Amino acid sequence: MENDRTQFPFPYKPYDIQEQFMRTLYRALDQGKVGIFESPTGTGKSLSLICGALSWLTDYEEKRRQETAALLQEGEAALSTSATLSSTGNSTAEPDWITDFVQKKAERDLVSQLKEEELRRRKREERLEMIRNNAQLKYAMKRKKCEDDETVKLLQLSSKEEQTEPLGDQEDEELVVAEYESDDESKIRSRVCAAEDDADEDLAEEHVTKIYYCSRTHSQLAQFVHEVQKSPFGKDISVVTLGSRQNLCVNEEVRRLGSIQRINDRCMELQKNKHDRKLEEEGAKRKRGPAKSVCPFYKASALQRMRDGILGKVQDIEQLLQLGREMRACPYYSTRLAIPPAQLVVLPYQVLLHEATRKAAGVQLKGQVVIIDEAHNLSDTLSCIHSAELSGAQLCRAHSQLTQYADRYKSRLKAKNLMYIKQILFVVEGLVRVMGGKVGQNPQSQTTQTGDEILTINNFLFNAQIDNINLFKLQKYFEKSMISRKLGGFVEKYAGSGVCLHTQIGSNKENRRTEGLNRFLQNLQNNPSTEPVPAADQQGSAEAEKTLSASPMMQVEGFFMALTSSNTDGRVVVHRQGTLSESSVKFLLLKPAVHFAPVLKECRAVIIAGGTMQPVSDFKQELLFSAGVGEERITEFSCGHVIPPGNILPLVLCSGPSGQELDFTFQNRDSPRMMDETGRIVSNICNVVPGGVVCFFPSYDYLRRINAHWEANGVLTRLAAKKKIFQEPRKSNQVEQVLGEFSRCIQRCAADGGPLSGALLFSVVGGKMSEGINFSDELGRCIVMVGMPYPNVKSPELQEKMAYLDKHLPHSGGKRPGQALIENLCMKAVNQSIGRAIRHRGDYSSMVLCDRRYSRPATLAKLPTWIRDRTSTHANFGPAFAALRKFFQEKKQKMT
Repeated sequence: MENDRTQFPFPYKPYDIQEQFMRTLYRALDQGKVGIFESPTGTGKSLSLICGALSWLTDYEEKRRQETAALLQEGEAALSTSATLSSTGNSTAEPDWITDFVQKKAERDLVSQLKEEELRRRKREERLEMIRNNAQLKYAMKRKKCEDDETVKLLQLSSKEEQTEPLGDQEDEELVVAEYESDDESKIRSRVCAAEDDADEDLAEEHVTKIYYCSRTHSQLAQFVHEVQKSPFGKDISVVTLGSRQNLCVNEEVRRLGSIQRINDRCMELQKNKHDRKLEEEGAKRKRGPAKSVCPFYKASALQRMRDGILGKVQDIEQLLQLGREMRACPYYSTRLAIPPAQLVVLPYQVLLHEATRKAAGVQLKGQVVIIDEAHNLSDTLSCIHSAELSGAQLCRAHSQLTQYADRYKSRLKAKNLMYIKQILFVVEGLVRVMGGKVGQNPQSQTTQTGDEILTINNFLFNAQIDNINLFKLQKYFEKSMISRKLGGFVEKYAGSGVCLHTQIGSNKENRRTEGLNRFLQNLQNNPSTEPVPAADQQGSAEAEKTLSASPMMQVEGFFMALTSSNTDGRVVVHRQGTLSESSVKFLLLKPAVHFAPVLKECRAVIIAGGTMQPVSDFKQELLFSAGVGEERITEFSCGHVIPPGNILPLVLCSGPSGQELDFTFQNRDSPRMMDETGRIVSNICNVVPGGVVCFFPSYDYLRRINAHWEANGVLTRLAAKKKIFQEPRKSNQVEQVLGEFSRCIQRCAADGGPLSGALLFSVVGGKMSEGINFSDELGRCIVMVGMPYPNVKSPELQEKMAYLDKHLPHSGGKRPGQALIENLCMKAVNQSIGRAIRHRGDYSSMVLCDRRYSRPATLAKLPTWIRDRTSTHANFGPAFAALRKFFQEKKQKMT
């Protein structure tokens, strides 16, 4: 019988739409559906997800407990009945002893299995209860921390003493790849310490039924965890927050490295050192050279204690870092140990959607529930995660570095390793050849014929003359030998002593003799001035040099992996930009469903949620139907906003104040008349709208052009007399500063009652302020959308995507799927931008869509329901302006 609920635990009386949301979510989880949930920002979507999903999980666990108890009771009763019948049976009749034996064994096995499951469940619950209620736990942790501090100090002293030993020939041992044999030649041999195995077995647990919640950014995940803490489930639920090493590492020596790649490499190296040290402790011969440092936070006992601490209390990443420092345990590995018994796992998109990362993190999806929040760009996210791009400069640098690595260690590398390294070099040469260049020469001085070429994977491999190489074996070699990390360490260690960044060092003596001279002359050419360089420029040069010296082999590995995709699922785009250095090869994923299908197949239920999911037609076609999900498994939910209907005023303007038709097509939008009319519209809006006005333009380029035109004809001066003007910055690190000044200006204007009525912000659709930024209350009383932000249809990647959809997806409504994609991308961007304003129940705002094309029924249908139902279309500017003025006059009267 299907479970259903009408009442849900909630921190306050929920809105009607929240109750509807939770009931629909509960049914979707119980029936194993794929749910598409749309709930506007400000309607309590996160709390609805938490209370609805965790209510289902609680009921599901209780139901399983009752079913197990009933089965156990039935099994024991059947066993006793069977025993009674056997003892009282007719001894003269010949029994079917085989059937009797099999039946009894099956019954005994079932009862035994049920008893084991019940025992494990009770132990798990008792342990969690002990963790939560044991008041002495903190004191034990602090006492253990003091002991660990003393141990670390002793280890450091010991390490310093051992470093005085001669280095010998073993100083590069960690840079040499281990012997590798492919799977079809022999089984992969792994060196794992027995003591570590025992520890892992003690820590390992089976996975309970859980909910995986993922979102785009760590800040969004932190907000979600805070909502869990405030919810009625905050004290009874086991929550784990996953993150990267960069976010969770507490070893300051490693954190200082900065980049994700260097942090990962150093962490892996410290773990390897620990394995080596354990082998030495067990009597293995110690290698010559300095004692290798190990991570003091990576200890089985400390990890286990921290795992218990994580499960005992809901904590966000900042709290995990604090706990890790207190317990001297690694949060990165402790969180992974806590995944199996956890009921709710919070993690970023990338960890869930990328199979290799998912497996490495220990995330198991079989029979579990996945909730993907902020999912309006899920298709693009999947494509981005599984795409790869390499520049000519990166390829030449990788070839040069790997060649030098092989030359330096050729006497110490096994024959199999050398063979695979030569194959990698051969493939890299082929990739450079496709772009019209050659390895061994400076890519900046090599000219290429300008143009783009799009190829299928098979044709690309054929053109590059690498179709005879088994890329699957190379992918396995990358994975098992960790050649990318070894090469990164080699480059970092020897970058200042001859490792060439661009050109390959020749093997003959003449090249080696002239190498230093050539480098000196190149430096003179690049830096002809002998004047002192400003500090800022020096810093920029240092950062550029650091970027150049890093090994690009990780990117090469990612591109090789992309080339193992099915021939129909992707394309390779070759960009030739005049020089080899600026040219690139890019793998473009055309079918994101191929990577989403395993998630949909393995999970019990998948919930895809967002504030604005419209339009969902292409979403279902591209990600669900293409992945094999039937219409019967999909359930949709969309709700209105909690604000009163009169708190929003969406307007479609078909013409401006002078009667000029608003048609911002590519052919018309640059005309002086169109720009002048736009200036008049914005000026009139600023006359009647208090506080902040945010004006969105379709691109940075158009914003620059219209800004220059307005400056020349005096429009900017007139606007500045009414509102202070701000512009979206091009650099991400300046966004907070601009927003802060924008907010303070509006507050000052409201307080002093001067000539300025607020502030005007020029922004760009799809830019840094069209997503994730809240223009609530006075910050966004009006959102102006200038034109329709269609993507660049001349882009080779977009054209290929459109052609692929036209070929593989069905036509609907008389439109080609490729054309529908263009319109949907445009309206998704519009919906995200205009949704920045209304952020809570008491907020109010107007939205002005400036383009006659918004009046088309098909376009209006793609607006969110709560906006579409209130939208009015105006052929003339006068009535629209009157409605706008009346809207804000009424709001002002209510406020006073």
